[in-house]
Amino acid sequence: MADTLIANADGDRSGAPPSPPASANAAAAPPAPLSGGKLVIGTIALSLATFMNVLDSSIANVSIPAISGDLGVAPNQGTWVITSFAVANAISVPLTGWLTTRFGAVRLFVTSILLFVLSSWLCGVAPNLETLLAARILQGAVAGPMIPLSQSLLLASYPPAKSSMALALWGMTTLVAPIMGPLLGGWISDNMTWPWIFYINIPVGLGAAYATWAIYRERETPTRILPIDRIGLALLVIWVGSMQLMLDKGKELDWFHSMFIVALTITAVVGFLFFVVWEWYEKHPIVDIHLFGGRNFAAGVVAISVAYGLFFGNLVILPLWLQTIVGYTATDAGIVMAPVGIFAIILSPIIGRALPKVDARWVATAAFITFGIVSLMRSGFTTGVDTRTLMIPTLIQGAAMAMFFIPLTSIILSGQPPARIPAASGLSNFVRITFGAIGASISTTIWENRAALHHAQLIEQVNPYNPTYVAQLDQLMQMGMSRAQAMGVIERNISLQASMLGANDIFWISGVLFFVLIVFVWLTKRAKGAGSADAAGAH
Repeated sequence: MADTLIANADGDRSGAPPSPPASANAAAAPPAPLSGGKLVIGTIALSLATFMNVLDSSIANVSIPAISGDLGVAPNQGTWVITSFAVANAISVPLTGWLTTRFGAVRLFVTSILLFVLSSWLCGVAPNLETLLAARILQGAVAGPMIPLSQSLLLASYPPAKSSMALALWGMTTLVAPIMGPLLGGWISDNMTWPWIFYINIPVGLGAAYATWAIYRERETPTRILPIDRIGLALLVIWVGSMQLMLDKGKELDWFHSMFIVALTITAVVGFLFFVVWEWYEKHPIVDIHLFGGRNFAAGVVAISVAYGLFFGNLVILPLWLQTIVGYTATDAGIVMAPVGIFAIILSPIIGRALPKVDARWVATAAFITFGIVSLMRSGFTTGVDTRTLMIPTLIQGAAMAMFFIPLTSIILSGQPPARIPAASGLSNFVRITFGAIGASISTTIWENRAALHHAQLIEQVNPYNPTYVAQLDQLMQMGMSRAQAMGVIERNISLQASMLGANDIFWISGVLFFVLIVFVWLTKRAKGAGSADAAGAH
């Protein structure tokens, strides 16, 4: 039966590990779902671990000036605090499947939490930048398996009929944490000292680890000692590390005008091609890319990853736009962004309860349509936009987020047997996170380029033959300004307008792409539930 499930789920008859005998399958049948207090505490523990992990990927962003100043380094050196975590995390996420097979899901998850707590403490006590970077690399590396494992353990905790509700509860933490990160990080940096952005992980992590071990230690997954795919691991480190460095440093070094960025790009592309070929034929791959042989997995991953890249790119652009153009402070910008979580939190349980009764593709389609409408609404913003106009699309976007992660994750994991859910979840999360980094880099670069283009077009109107320009110049001079001061004010306004038009372009492009992604949603087959539900039903 296991062979049939694996073959039917992904069409993988050439690269998957051999199936155990039927007796082993019976012995390895998934445990019964949790109930009562254990289910509640287990859900909270897994969600807290996920929240802590996702929060830490963004909480340091607004604290870079404080960290750089305290450690006596330049702000551009301080950005390595973010880069080091992202590179290590990106490399470790796709290893989740292999590590789970080797050590067991529960043991690996609890160990990851404890090591995350240790590395958080090391980050807080770091006396210099080098120590802090080493601790952040360790933190990013051990954080990799936490998100996909929390997803698979949560799915196994609920009855098949409630698997969508489990995904809804899990999705709420991944939706709220990226928004809370900058808010919490800014508040801590302003009112406490920057090490506390890491120290807050210690009580949360210890509590989550204790509760998880107490509830799930008897539900450990079967383990097998597989050979280490050393070549695959080396290729993974090379291409992912090169790509992440290229994305993080590209804008700072003027992209392909820098030989360093060109070298990183070539290394990433060549390394990726060798990696794909090697893993496809490797008997015990470090990453099971045969998962992409399944239509639901492949199309679902493309849809969720590209959309997340667009969403994350806008999430980076919006606070910068509010602070540099509209004139908001960092705290005010965070407050304006925060309401996006209201509908996300309210609607996620409702979507989770309703999903088994409806076609997940329709729910995902509604999410993409809503995302598209929100982006097109923002493409009409002006420099004089008021708070109410800003808040309306932000609130609406929360509803789209609730309809986004849950149905697409259900589609991606549908048909997967329990043994392959950690690998499928790890690989899909890796691709999604990677596209988030790509989206942030591309969005900021396009914004800068489009703003420069609009500035050049607007500045053409600044000449003595343009009566509007002459009239405005005279008006400013009549207000007591010198000619140079009046020209400076006009130049400032032109720069603001150019940046505004560049942001509008980003929002408009995002809106169109969200509508295009609906095609990939309908390339998938209808999924009645997540992988654990289907698999459990099969057993």
